[in-house]
Amino acid sequence: MDNQGLAHMGLLDLALAYGLVLLAIGLARLERIGQETQMLWASLRMVFQLLAVGYLLHFVFAVKSPLPVLAILIVMGAFSLQVMGGRIKRKMPRFYQVMGSSLFIGCGGVTFLFCSLVVHYSPWYDPRYLIPLAGMIIGNSMNGASLAAERLGAEMRERREEIETALCLGASARQASKTALRNAFRAALMPTTNTMAAMGIVSLPGMMTGQILSGTEPMVAVRYQVAIMCAITGAVAITAYLILLQGYRHYFSKAHQLNPIDN
Repeated sequence: MDNQGLAHMGLLDLALAYGLVLLAIGLARLERIGQETQMLWASLRMVFQLLAVGYLLHFVFAVKSPLPVLAILIVMGAFSLQVMGGRIKRKMPRFYQVMGSSLFIGCGGVTFLFCSLVVHYSPWYDPRYLIPLAGMIIGNSMNGASLAAERLGAEMRERREEIETALCLGASARQASKTALRNAFRAALMPTTNTMAAMGIVSLPGMMTGQILSGTEPMVAVRYQVAIMCAITGAVAITAYLILLQGYRHYFSKAHQLNPIDN
């Protein structure tokens, strides 16, 4: 163990850990589920991406300038958009515009408030705090954002006749799509709600576990974990709400008529 109480992990130890992934791939191969190549590629991609990020962060920590930190945050946001775009097959109109602006306001705003009002570190661009915290907030918000966009599109297709009937009866676009918006928002918040409900008893979250392994007092790690989970929940809610608030409007014309939707 090093002087901070963290057990040293060498390349051989890492190779042994990766053997568990190979075991999972072997079981998938045995059952012929057809995902062995995807699992292998995903695991290799994970390793190389994390190694690249590790070397990049080592450089950024040494430079101590806001410019590379902001550049990394921009790349993180752009990559999250690319990942969400790949997940969702049937995209809402103006998908990247809606998702990008919502992520920027929701995740960016929450990250700024959390770092400046809760964590109280200096300078504001300290990469040891800003990059990991922003990464956790953006990464967790991606799931809620994807679910919000995907569910909204599904609801608009499934409830097309219901929505058109409401419009014929004089309802506005917002009133006609109220149920679709409610269901999409509920779906976006569900994973975060379930995570909070299971946290502590069923599972120990990653941030808390990492801090404890590095020698941090358990109660200090708990306070940080509670705080970051509150920030994540707020970011997911704000981002999903903005996606739905902007997204549903692009399904309608200015005259509150439902635009054609691909089935």
